[in-house]
Amino acid sequence: MLPQEIIRKKRDGGQLSDHEIDTFIDGLTSGAITEGQVAALAMAIFFNGMASQERIRLTQAMMKSGSVIDWRSLKLPGPILDKHSTGGVGDKVSLMLAPMVAACGGFVPMISGRGLGHTGGTLDKFEAIPGYNATPDLDLFRRTVRDVGCAIIGQTPDLAPADRRLYAIRDVTATVESIPLITASILSKKLAAGLEGLVMDVKTGNGAFMPSLEKSRALAQSIVEVANGAGLATTALITDMNQVLGRTAGHTVEIAETLAYLTTNDRDPRLHEVVLALGAEMLVLGKLSDNIDTAQQSLIKVLDSGAAAEHFQKMTSALGGPADLIEKPQKYLQPASFIRPIYPNKSGILSELNTRAIGLAIIDLGGGRRIASDKIDHRVGFTDIAGLGASVDRDRPLAVVHARDERSAEAAIIAFNNAAVVGQTEPKVESIVVERIAS
Repeated sequence: MLPQEIIRKKRDGGQLSDHEIDTFIDGLTSGAITEGQVAALAMAIFFNGMASQERIRLTQAMMKSGSVIDWRSLKLPGPILDKHSTGGVGDKVSLMLAPMVAACGGFVPMISGRGLGHTGGTLDKFEAIPGYNATPDLDLFRRTVRDVGCAIIGQTPDLAPADRRLYAIRDVTATVESIPLITASILSKKLAAGLEGLVMDVKTGNGAFMPSLEKSRALAQSIVEVANGAGLATTALITDMNQVLGRTAGHTVEIAETLAYLTTNDRDPRLHEVVLALGAEMLVLGKLSDNIDTAQQSLIKVLDSGAAAEHFQKMTSALGGPADLIEKPQKYLQPASFIRPIYPNKSGILSELNTRAIGLAIIDLGGGRRIASDKIDHRVGFTDIAGLGASVDRDRPLAVVHARDERSAEAAIIAFNNAAVVGQTEPKVESIVVERIAS
């Protein structure tokens, strides 16, 4: 079957058969289908969508394009769980959550991605840690999950290779926001990881891929429907992304915030709320807690006792990172060359933030990719980011920029000010957890 005929059918609004989907994914995996043809089908899907059965089949075909992990031989004494976010600015929740759930008795084989569009990727953040092997072979991945309880890695050549190629092409062809493609991309990796339960964090707001609640809800429902249809128990939370999550955005600076979160009581309240909400869903889904309240208490306990930080350190060491990262983060987390506060153009209350513009400013600093082959500068980004409702003036900056030179810092200062609305009225700040979606 010619790939252009499959493209033509979807271009014209037709529903692809199981055989047509399997044929295209086989060609995507082998390289028999060109990058242009992949981009064309992605755009056709973007405009015409896919029916539920098409989404399930696409997800399963991408999962079967590589190895599927079977954990039964390890006889793990707890459930195999994961959490995934659709992406946001400053979203470092996975970094905290995996070791916290592991400390509570779960096993978390988290396969993460690189940045897409204006968002930073979990995999990119971990590559800011010297020596960290973000793409280990499956044997090391399995051993780390068995011995530590969690491992956060990127897609290895063995796991969902069709998605890895499609992921890179989507990033540079303006097809990132397609609900069927997001659904299949996320779930193909999760199914390949051999999970028993998954909790989705679907972002909504001006920093999300799905800015409207209607579209975010549609994505959450798609993921929950397809995951459960493919045999993976899944629930989803829709969470707010109308401002940066936490106090930092960038790779090295988000690792630093993560370490502070795990080792001190200095935790951004909104970030803490969403970490506990998602973690509690995971513990309940894995039957490690009876209800959300007791699950959150368990998560707080492993934070306060240092058990979660210990699991993060063990994971980092097992995957090649420094053995004393928790104790001496400043020894390993390389700072940017130029650090400067971003003062507002006028004094007042931060009433609105164009979060997507902040993500794009990080790309302009060198912290993201314009094309798939771009190398990123892990050091750049923003810290001390003011939250909505904060007072800002010449003594209280909007944020602090971390840049490689003065010229890029100046451009970032202008971009951040353009993204911020400073007025005299307190904004209405919505709860970070907007809605729960279950099957």
